[in-house]
Amino acid sequence: MSGDRPTTTARPARAAVPGPRHAADRPRRGGFVARAFGVTAVLSAAGSGLGLLRDLLLARYFGATRGTDAFLVAWTVPETAAPLLIEDAMAFLMVPAFSLALVLREERPHGPDPVRQLVRATLPWLLLALCTLTLAAAVGAGPLVHLLAPGLADPALAVTCTRITALTVLPFGVVGYLCSMLRAHHRFTAPAGIYVAYNLGILAVLLGGHALLGVRSAALGVTCGSLLMTGLLLGPVRRILPGARPDGRPTPRADPAGSVGRTRAARRTARPAHGAAAGGLVLIPLAMLPVAAFTLTRQAQVFVERYLGSGLPPGTISHLNYAAKVSQLAMTAGILIVTVTFPLVARALAAGDLAAARDRVEKDLGQAAAVVLLGTAFLMACAPSVVALLFQRGAFGAHDTAATAEVIRVYSFGLPAQALIGVMVRPFFSLRPVVRRAGDPEPAGLRPLDWYPVAAMAVGLLVTAGVGLAATPRYGALGLAAGNAAGITAAAVLLLRGLLLRGIALRLSRVLGGQARLLAAAVGAAAAGAAAASGPSAPLPATLLGGLTVVIVFAGLGTVLGASEVRDPVRALLRAAGPVTQAAERKPHGR
Repeated sequence: MSGDRPTTTARPARAAVPGPRHAADRPRRGGFVARAFGVTAVLSAAGSGLGLLRDLLLARYFGATRGTDAFLVAWTVPETAAPLLIEDAMAFLMVPAFSLALVLREERPHGPDPVRQLVRATLPWLLLALCTLTLAAAVGAGPLVHLLAPGLADPALAVTCTRITALTVLPFGVVGYLCSMLRAHHRFTAPAGIYVAYNLGILAVLLGGHALLGVRSAALGVTCGSLLMTGLLLGPVRRILPGARPDGRPTPRADPAGSVGRTRAARRTARPAHGAAAGGLVLIPLAMLPVAAFTLTRQAQVFVERYLGSGLPPGTISHLNYAAKVSQLAMTAGILIVTVTFPLVARALAAGDLAAARDRVEKDLGQAAAVVLLGTAFLMACAPSVVALLFQRGAFGAHDTAATAEVIRVYSFGLPAQALIGVMVRPFFSLRPVVRRAGDPEPAGLRPLDWYPVAAMAVGLLVTAGVGLAATPRYGALGLAAGNAAGITAAAVLLLRGLLLRGIALRLSRVLGGQARLLAAAVGAAAAGAAAASGPSAPLPATLLGGLTVVIVFAGLGTVLGASEVRDPVRALLRAAGPVTQAAERKPHGR
């Protein structure tokens, strides 16, 4: 598949060869996106809730001390592995790859199954690489801790925890691969539940072992949770990709194109050679490099924070961590939309339909921004009461609450940009998947534009480091948070330009106009919510009153300003409430 395409032309979609199609391959119309988003949202909310409970217990048992700082430095390993192997890089690589395999399966229903061949060609190499990375992280824990946080108060504890958390690399990689396969088949339930299993594992070990093992129990819980994630996905993957019958013939589910009668000899002759991943698909290993580099560069913002924060008073890294966890709940809610629609974008791009991909990306940008800006307005208005309600107990005191709330408000300036980057980078990398059709021209190596997201994130990283170095001596943790927000915003602006260069011809006036309307609604909602939350002295009433005010004002302003992402749901709710109200009025009153 060509890496760079013109903005005005698209490769004609290939005509599908008539033949039966597997139910998992067929995009569900109508309410598919709504149903998939609903399932994903519920399970992701459950996982986020358990993750919040995990952070509450960490704050309760250990507070914000040198011990929690040491654990959080060790947590850098799974924090880096998760986006690289689960959420970002693996998905950017394998969802388009599996989507292209499914398109090819539809076009050639009676040939070798491209999905099965893709798994055979990629999974063994992935497992070898993951085992190597796991061993390297465990053996090199000492130098890694010194590199990440040279001023850490308890480096020995951090090294021990790092060796434990290094064991997550292998299961995380397997989880990311299996999630990509399931999502490409439009199976979202099990992938949405992985963080439920992950956090249950952490909570179980943390609750049972905190008194005996201290903060090491959290590190052990991280490893146990990663194994539970893997176990959760094995059953669903087995159902969409089962093995062969004893006689060597594939089962009907394993051969969705209907070629059940294919023999062993036929399959042997269909096996690709010289790097071909499937009958009709060829691996492009170089395409992995920009994706991995982008994810690592994006994650390097955390490295900058940990590095600079290690020289500040003990507890600063913990304040940054708690603030980031609360702030990112809003961003995660917006990314859920993209998680569901990414396979649709990848399938459209695999079929050469740039117009459909553009429309979907524009819609995703608006919907993700609406959700994230609503959450941002809430955090701006209610950060002190939210932190007090969630964390202020046990070893986490009022000083920690004030420090964390201030960081949350600064962090929140970068949340919309984080969400927009999550939307834009997916179609960018989908145009250069890790596999190509055997009949397409072979790419002549990587092109400069393939590295554009890496360059954009590198510029953002320089902004983060520059602002952090300049502001940290005077403002401490707030300077680090400001650097994070400034860097990620700069990267988002650059990546928007890169998406246009890549061939997704976004209508900028429409996109930017919609973003401006949503931003105006969020500013008004944050101001009104802050005024409402300042009344009650107790954290719970303040959070509820401020949050309700934010929602009402955001919905009202968004509707008045003509933001379709807000106006359309509001009108739908009003239409749904109308018949209910009329039915209640017609119902005779009891005597």
